[in-house]
Amino acid sequence: MLADAPGGTPEVVLIASGSEVALAIEAHERLLSADVRSRVVSMPSWDVFEQQTQEYRDRVLPPDIKARVAVEQASIFGWERYVGTHGRVIGMHTFGASAPLKALQEKFGFEPGHVATVAKELLGRN
Repeated sequence: MLADAPGGTPEVVLIASGSEVALAIEAHERLLSADVRSRVVSMPSWDVFEQQTQEYRDRVLPPDIKARVAVEQASIFGWERYVGTHGRVIGMHTFGASAPLKALQEKFGFEPGHVATVAKELLGRN
């Protein structure tokens, strides 16, 4: 866990790896300012996470917290195992595009505001 909800259990978990972690941290800060308790989990390796004890995995991704958002600028494939049926994955659904990076990030929703909005939608707060 990189960031957690101060003073209480998180309502939503943001999961990211690599360059998306900074984006998740920014979204977390926006959520906190909107009185939404969030947790940011950096998951650089699914394999390493899966090798941990069930107790550890449940502590990082509490089973009772269904509102989860994974952010992956590559394929969304596989992230459903961590967001579950109630969560969302913000990622590529197509095979790339060509444009300046900032334009692509905006087009595909890789912005802190969009991640925070998706999290709030999952909580029914939009």
